[in-house]
Amino acid sequence: MIRPSLLPILAAAGLALMAGWTAPAAARAVKYTAPAHGRAEAESKAPASAEECHETPAAIFRAVSPAVVYIATRTIIPYRTEDRVERAIGSGFIYDKSGLILTNSHVVHGAQDVTVTLDTGETRKGTIVGTDPIFDLAVVRIPKEAHETLPTVTLGDSASLEVGDPVVAIGNPFGLDQTLTRGIVSGLNRILPERPLSLSRPMIQTDAAINPGNSGGPLLNECGEAVGINTAIIPEAQNIGFAIPIGLVRSVLPDLVAKGRVVRPWIGFHGQYVDAKLGAQLHLPIVPGMLIEAVEPGSPAAKAKLHPGTLDVVIGGREYLFGGDIVTEINGVKLDSPDALDQTMQDLKVGATLRLKLTREGKTVAVDYTLPERPFLPGDAPQPGSEQ
Repeated sequence: MIRPSLLPILAAAGLALMAGWTAPAAARAVKYTAPAHGRAEAESKAPASAEECHETPAAIFRAVSPAVVYIATRTIIPYRTEDRVERAIGSGFIYDKSGLILTNSHVVHGAQDVTVTLDTGETRKGTIVGTDPIFDLAVVRIPKEAHETLPTVTLGDSASLEVGDPVVAIGNPFGLDQTLTRGIVSGLNRILPERPLSLSRPMIQTDAAINPGNSGGPLLNECGEAVGINTAIIPEAQNIGFAIPIGLVRSVLPDLVAKGRVVRPWIGFHGQYVDAKLGAQLHLPIVPGMLIEAVEPGSPAAKAKLHPGTLDVVIGGREYLFGGDIVTEINGVKLDSPDALDQTMQDLKVGATLRLKLTREGKTVAVDYTLPERPFLPGDAPQPGSEQ
């Protein structure tokens, strides 16, 4: 049985996270061990251009698989009277010679015990260094001997990817040891709707077969560099999977390793972009901007008395909550396009002053407040009760 608390069905997008199931892993054989070709994040040279590399999948597997690990977790739920122990499996890869491993947050989130199995079959106890359920990223550390050289995976350049580029995935689907699948980049900058706009992340879409147990494993270009971390699938579809771009991973790694979390500002409201075209459909004078649909309790937005939506309307199969404020400017930037809204949201920092210009019941209202660090909220954790 798949661990329910780690595998929520993301109903809004029909997505499923891919942590593993609980069947025992296949026996591990000692494989070819390539020399460590990767570099730690701080000391890595610039990743090679994929145009310069045309390694075969077999060559990529020989070079990279020694750094891909199998992760098994155990979580004890003390308030239950039965089924108190949950187990899950997933994948990960060593990216730093000191023993740091990248994986998905939903593989290790909340686990009391993490066991990492290396490609050689040796098991080591893993320690969770940092997790971020919002971007679904985690860093785990394993101990290493003083003179040991661990194999690593080089972090590549996801920004250079193009639709149609060949990619391969390595992981442990359903506990099957060190499995390679191949495909192409099917799409870029996919924004999945299970997170508020201010917390959204662009994803790489691929048709390389990925399944439960692949979570946290690398998506690799033709140079054998990690350009993504496999994380989610659409269960009802054929070969539609998603990976977190390695560029996003690079941007949050310093926080994950140094602080154990990703530091981000708490805006306190979320919604979606609306414009005059939508207003024309409703025969309403809607101004372009961000429609505030929900305000988080206890947030700075709630203290500033921002107005959330109250009227549920479905237009073209998309749900809107009208009746709330519409943000037309953020820090002097007019929100006249979705790109302007997205870029402005990404530029916000903890401790900065958020200056909003709102349209409320036909009137213009100005609101200012300081952005604190966003706390861990109940909705951030994977929710129990759903299975893939």
